[in-house]
Amino acid sequence: MRRREREIVNIEEIESIISCADVCRIAFADGNDPYIVTMNFGYSGGNEKKIYFHCAVEGKKLEMIRKNNYVCFEMDTDHNLHTGKNACDCGMSYRSVVGWGRISVLTDNEEKKTGLDSIMSHYSPEKSFSYDQSTLDRTLLLRLDIQKVTGKKSM
Repeated sequence: MRRREREIVNIEEIESIISCADVCRIAFADGNDPYIVTMNFGYSGGNEKKIYFHCAVEGKKLEMIRKNNYVCFEMDTDHNLHTGKNACDCGMSYRSVVGWGRISVLTDNEEKKTGLDSIMSHYSPEKSFSYDQSTLDRTLLLRLDIQKVTGKKSM
C-alpha cells in the first residue's frame, strides 16, 4: 500500500468495517474478462475467516467460478464528503476492506444452514433461524475462504 498511514492491519478493526458494510463486491476473472457483482453477505470470523453469499442456481458468476474460483472482494463504509473552496480541495473519508480467497458452491445442508445463519445475522436483529428442506433445496450458497485481507481508512 502506497500510503502506509492509511493501512489497517488490526483484524478487529477490519472486522468492524465488515460488520458495518451493507454489501460485498466480488471480482471474478476469466482470462482478460473481469466481472464484478455486488451481493448481500454474512461473515464468519475466527481462525478460518469466511464470507457467505446466496444466489441464483445459474448465471455468469457460477460459470466464472467453475473456470477460476480465485476472487477478490471489497467492502466500504463510513463515507463522508469533505468540500473545500476549490474543486480539487474536495475529499472523501471512508473505511474499506479488500481481500482475496477461493470461492466455492456449498452442497451440504448443514453448511448451507451455517451460511444462511451468517447472512441472516448480518442483516437481522434476530439470531435464531430455521429453514425447511424446500428452502435449502432451492437455495444456492457460496462460501469464500479468505486467504488475505487488508483494510484502509481515510478520515
